[in-house]
Formats: sequence, C-alpha cells, structure tokens
Amino acid sequence: MLTWVVYDIVENKKRTKIAKACKGYGLYRVQKSVFLGKLNKNQIDELAMQCEDIIEKEEDSVYIFPLCDDDFKKVKLLGQAFDKELVSDEVLAKFF
Repeated sequence: MLTWVVYDIVENKKRTKIAKACKGYGLYRVQKSVFLGKLNKNQIDELAMQCEDIIEKEEDSVYIFPLCDDDFKKVKLLGQAFDKELVSDEVLAKFF
C-alpha cells in the first residue's frame, strides 16, 4: 500500500539514519523529510520499529501514513508539493 513517512528529527546523525532506513525499504524522497512508496504491512511495522530505535522520543517525531489506493487518489498537492531537486518526473509518474 502507498505509504508516506514524514519526520522531524533534531540530530543530523539520527535524521540521516531515518532517511537511510526509508531508502532501504525502497521509498522515494519527495521532500527533505518526506518519503513516499509502496510498503506492505510487515514492512511498515519493521520500519516503525527501526525508527523507534533511532529517534529520541522526547524531541523527535516520525509519522508513517499508509493509504489505500482510494484514499491516496484523494490527496491534494498544492503549490510546490515536491522538491524538484529530489523528485524526478519518473517518480511523479509512478504515483500521480
């Protein structure tokens, strides 16, 4: 299922580890702290556990939003929805 991962991490080292974990699951970076891709339920759970081990719960946050196809089609993108330096037209075509 299509999954968004959004995070706000204080420490650079931890932020880099979260980004690497997301990339390791085949997610695409669409903004500096936002990833998008297809994950199954087990992958979502595994990624959540990995993130939980990395972050400092008192100061960091990670949001994992799985969406079914019908809900994903309702997503509204406004303004500069994607960082053009990070997202290729090929990635956009894959999801939108």
